[in-house]
Formats: sequence, C-alpha cells, structure tokens
Amino acid sequence: MLERRRVIGGSVMAGVTGLLGASTAVNAVAADDDGRTAAAVDRLRDTLEKQFDACELGPCTHITRIRTVQRTWLASREKYPDFIEVGIGIWERIYDWHLKHQQRPDARRLDDGRYAMTFMFTTLLLRPDQPPEYVGPPFDPDGRQ
Repeated sequence: MLERRRVIGGSVMAGVTGLLGASTAVNAVAADDDGRTAAAVDRLRDTLEKQFDACELGPCTHITRIRTVQRTWLASREKYPDFIEVGIGIWERIYDWHLKHQQRPDARRLDDGRYAMTFMFTTLLLRPDQPPEYVGPPFDPDGRQ
C-alpha cells in the first residue's frame, strides 16, 4: 500500500520537474528567437547601409571626381588646387554631402558675383553655364592650370 506522503510528494516532484523542464525548453526557444531577431536586425542594418551610403567618404562618384582632380594637382604641384569649377549638379551634391555629414557648408558669394564653396582645401566655383555634371580643371588665382 502506498503512503499518503509518497503519493503527494511524488506528484509534487513530478509537477516541479515538469515546470523546470518546460521553463528550460521555453528558455531555449527564447534564446533561439533572440538569435534570429539579432540576425534579422543585422540584415536590416546592412540593407539600409547599402542603400543610404551614396555619399560616404568613398563611394560617392561626385566626391570621387573632385578628389581625383585634387590628387592629380597635388601630385604635380605638391599642394591642393585653389579652385575647381563645377556644374550645378555637382555643386548641389557636394552641398548635400556637407549636410548629410553634419558639416557646415562654407558657401558664399564672391565679390565678382560668383558662388563659391570650400571642399577640403579647394574652393569650388559654381558654373551654371556648364552641364550639371561638369568638373573643370583645377587652377590657382593667377589662372595657371
């Protein structure tokens, strides 16, 4: 014959074991869900970075064009060019690049009426009479190219 203590004690132990086993299974499922959630967040971040880094420090074609001209001048003259003329499309993209990277754009109007904006150590001069994607040759104040 079974004693009352054994029956109740066994039932309680079975219930506690069931609860502990269930919570372990729940924790394993939750941990697996956390891993999948973290992976999904990483994939979303990667997707957003690929879509919205058009004018980061390297991939922006407009910045790259300006820098190519600057590098060529720097290699031949050992200094950055003082001026580069650009079309309105390049001008606007460089302005937007400054805003995107929270850099105060140094855009101003010169005494002769032309618009100027500093990019790195070079002053970009707006040439609205040129095509929007125009990037002219660099030059110094005396007009030397």
